[in-house]
Amino acid sequence: MAYTVLVVDDEAVIRARLKGYFEKEGYRVIEALDGEQMWYEFNRQQIDLVMLDINLPGVDGLSLTRELRSRSDVGIILVTGRDEAIDKIIGLEMGADDYVTKPFELRELLVRVKNLLWRMSLVKKAEIAVVDQLSQPDDLIIFDNYRLELNSRKLSRDQETIKLTKAEFELLTAFVLHPQQVLSRDRLMQQTSHRNQDVNDRTIDVIIRRLRNKLSPDLFVTVHGEGYLFSAAVQD
Repeated sequence: MAYTVLVVDDEAVIRARLKGYFEKEGYRVIEALDGEQMWYEFNRQQIDLVMLDINLPGVDGLSLTRELRSRSDVGIILVTGRDEAIDKIIGLEMGADDYVTKPFELRELLVRVKNLLWRMSLVKKAEIAVVDQLSQPDDLIIFDNYRLELNSRKLSRDQETIKLTKAEFELLTAFVLHPQQVLSRDRLMQQTSHRNQDVNDRTIDVIIRRLRNKLSPDLFVTVHGEGYLFSAAVQD
């Protein structure tokens, strides 16, 4: 089934250009000229990715990005004439996955679209794998006196609950499901919901550092040049 892309831009020429190019590449393309039309199209059908111009009449693209992200995990690429770094930072903070400036090469934009949809598919597979694991009758995993309950996303030790962020839980789940195995940073990235293009090895390092602060630090062994190893023996 073809991916559906929603192009939101008040310039008809740009919309027509994007529609013609991406339809030729096998995508289904829907057009909208402002936020109101965007929401009309978005709410009546399945949209996989939104190409959103910042400079729109009425509600601007940054505000629409924030609202889109609060409602959905849809892919968002900001397309704009602005090239200031602060606009890119704000756009990504609002929830955009990527950012391109006009004038843009259609082939470059196509590569960015393909890469984003690929990253989204990896996240979806990881979520399905976690759901499959959670659907097992026994969702309790015990390691090093810790108790990890997958269904309730609860981690405790000595009856004390340890609060985890979503990213920390996803990474810890990946480790306990593959104990005493070296997991590369790329593989760990695929187990989390982070999919921004700016997400990199450093992101994984930061999450693991937080896990070391909350759990026994020697559980997470750095294997230089390869990734990380979860050292605990796991009972399930």
